[in-house]
Amino acid sequence: METPGLVVQGEAASFSTALRSLLNNPQYSDVCFVVGQERQEVFAHRCLLACRCNFFRGLLGPKLGPGMPSPVVLSTVPAEAFLAVLEFLYTNSVRLHRHSARVSLCFPLMGSVHTLPHTHCGLQRNIDASAQPTFLCFQLCLEFVVKVMDVEMVCEALQVAVTFGLGALQERCVAFIEAHSREALRTRGFLELSAPALLPLLRSDRLCVDEAELVLAARSWARVGAAVLERPVAEVAAPVVRELRLALLAPAELSALEEQNQREPLIPVEQIVEAWKCHALRRGDASRGAPCRRRRGTLPREHHGFLDLPLK
Repeated sequence: METPGLVVQGEAASFSTALRSLLNNPQYSDVCFVVGQERQEVFAHRCLLACRCNFFRGLLGPKLGPGMPSPVVLSTVPAEAFLAVLEFLYTNSVRLHRHSARVSLCFPLMGSVHTLPHTHCGLQRNIDASAQPTFLCFQLCLEFVVKVMDVEMVCEALQVAVTFGLGALQERCVAFIEAHSREALRTRGFLELSAPALLPLLRSDRLCVDEAELVLAARSWARVGAAVLERPVAEVAAPVVRELRLALLAPAELSALEEQNQREPLIPVEQIVEAWKCHALRRGDASRGAPCRRRRGTLPREHHGFLDLPLK
């Protein structure tokens, strides 16, 4: 019977340091990437990327002829994010700092992660072995993002979560915004949310903000979207504006909103009529649910007593 050989383990740190010296090093490299809007050149080694990540294996393909092939252009991937992914693939580790949290959110743009199978709560664990290094890098970076999440970046994280179907991250982002609603609504990230990313916020009962402020925030969001997309404000707002709970506003506030809506259409007229109907009948309609339900941050008003729908 053959005696099993002895496995001798070398020092992992020195091995990692040696491989890190090859990171973005033109010496011995055989592939060049042009990444980001700045078109930064990044040098790498085809065999290492191909054996560590199936995305790069498919992207690079077999080597064609001698010499350096044409650069691979990845214009939508920020250079800093790309280099962080390469660092993990080369060394099985990546150095992250608080200022690099936003970079971590760019990893799905590489396509190496969001093409993996998904479940309703995030990425599956059973993935191809060649995808595991990039998946693990992505997973660790998302954990890092959650740990350092703040008001300035939470909406950006929410957008990434919604775009790539990362349910667990989306839940954490929504919970954070619920606890810091007023501050989050004033950030640039909020104004840049897509309609699908804004919807879970407007549907939440736990936002710590009054409805009057939420209406103003929704109008600001729609104005930015209208300017970017060159479309009318009302058209941009249409997918989300139904989630505003106008019945919570006092009559004077509702009148002011109606006047502004005539100058700058944002809310469908029939939605405002429904809010007035609630005031006229002096009762809430349990069948209508959320439109009459107070949020956690809703300021008390005299008519809330007849809404009959307490805060949940």
